[in-house]
Amino acid sequence: MAEASRWQQGGTPKHKLHFRKEDEIKTTLQELLLYFIFLINLCILTFGMVNPHMYYLNKVMSSLFLDTSAPGDERSNFKSIRSITDFWKFMEGPLLEGLYWDSWYNNNKLYNLKNSSRIYYENILLGVPRVRQLKVRNNTCQVYSSFRSLMSECYAKYTSKNEDTSDFGLNSDTEWKYSSATISSPRHWGFLGVYQNGGYIFTLSKSKSETKSKFVTLRQNSWITRETRVIFIDFSLYNANVNLFCIIRLVAEFPATGGVLTSWQFYSVKLLRYVSYYDYFIASCEITFCIFLIVFTAQEAKKMKEFKSAYFKSIWNWLELLLLVIFKFISFNKTMSQLSSTLSRCMKDIVGFAIMFFIIFFAYAQLGFLVFGSQVDDFSTFQNSIFAQFRIVLGDFNFAGIQQANRILGPIYFITFIFFVFFVLLSYDNVLEKLKLKKPQKDEKSGDLVEQARREGFDETEIRSAEQMKKWKDRLEKKYYSTEIQDDYQPVTQQEFRDLFLYAVELERELHYISLKLNRVMRKVSALP
Repeated sequence: MAEASRWQQGGTPKHKLHFRKEDEIKTTLQELLLYFIFLINLCILTFGMVNPHMYYLNKVMSSLFLDTSAPGDERSNFKSIRSITDFWKFMEGPLLEGLYWDSWYNNNKLYNLKNSSRIYYENILLGVPRVRQLKVRNNTCQVYSSFRSLMSECYAKYTSKNEDTSDFGLNSDTEWKYSSATISSPRHWGFLGVYQNGGYIFTLSKSKSETKSKFVTLRQNSWITRETRVIFIDFSLYNANVNLFCIIRLVAEFPATGGVLTSWQFYSVKLLRYVSYYDYFIASCEITFCIFLIVFTAQEAKKMKEFKSAYFKSIWNWLELLLLVIFKFISFNKTMSQLSSTLSRCMKDIVGFAIMFFIIFFAYAQLGFLVFGSQVDDFSTFQNSIFAQFRIVLGDFNFAGIQQANRILGPIYFITFIFFVFFVLLSYDNVLEKLKLKKPQKDEKSGDLVEQARREGFDETEIRSAEQMKKWKDRLEKKYYSTEIQDDYQPVTQQEFRDLFLYAVELERELHYISLKLNRVMRKVSALP
């Protein structure tokens, strides 16, 4: 019991334990520095992939080809197309003027362009634009018997089975003949269906006059018919000033209901990776990242071989396998480890909540900047992404913008952000209260003392005896020394009297043990010269 009392007061650490703790702290600090360097390198790589000029290049091109109208006709811009007539007005007006820049604003001829065009004088048009349409066959849908006399032709929505591959019209040039799609060619996911490659294709000329003549011929000979379901306009350009390529696709879908639905894609990419000194610095960071990746993978493989099945019992090992040891240091750091235990222990609720919230918040801000930064104004910079997410929390947000930028990642980003912020983080305290996961600070200290006693070599019998005595003491103190009880007189039962008596005996034993120990110390002190 005396040894248990000494353990209850904290005990005396051994020298070996002291050295082992110092070694653990040193190793942990070294790993902290290593992973800190790794995270900095990863952030440099992440932000180095995005060029702020991507957004401005996409914005300039979209303004030119989507918002520009012919003089005196506001319905001729691409966004306002509602019929086949509007489509031809756009082709012969804003599209033609946007693709061919033959002279300066003062009508002086441009310098030698080598038979190519420079859009806005700075962006070289690569090759020539391509126009492609897909059609469906007649009688691909069923007409009710009472209306067959009124409608002899029926054209269903586009599918690969309904696609028309026969030649039509003048049947002289490629635009009137079907071109088969290659096996590896990607498909386009539109508003009304998934469209495969191939179709009726023609390329524009490098001469503006020849292209305009081609458009007039196609319009007069009804190149667009009732069978038409979609038309693609594809071209790309290069800006040497910012070393960016811009890939542009304008899509006009013709639904079976009539009318026209327009959509577009503007993608700015950096295909020539290593040009400037900053590009070579990014290349060195990529090499460093690969080295980190190989080392971390080797470490995890060594652990898996050493611990075998026991390796997969640790949640941190699963995180290391999934996230490539980015968050490995969390399992060692005392402050960061609270993040993994906030739902069970809830220590320092406000600090834990703030850390958790901003980790998720900034991760989504970075994701929004990387995915939508080149196309959406609200995500054009990392700072704008942060403010855009605060606007999402307040309910002021343009969802259509990110959906237009990426029809798959846009909704996924928005839904998961709302889920984590509103349904997980902001309901954090309520969940803890309902589950009653908070523990008194006193119990936490007791648990720490138990672990410390085991590390220092105390016997389990002594530990259990000391725990029982401590619970006994706390229960009696709570009953007879509580400040909440105002009445001095409290009746005592026979069992409670027996417990008090035994507790007094134990206190007397402890006092006797401490007295003997104090006498030994005093004799040693008095024996000193």
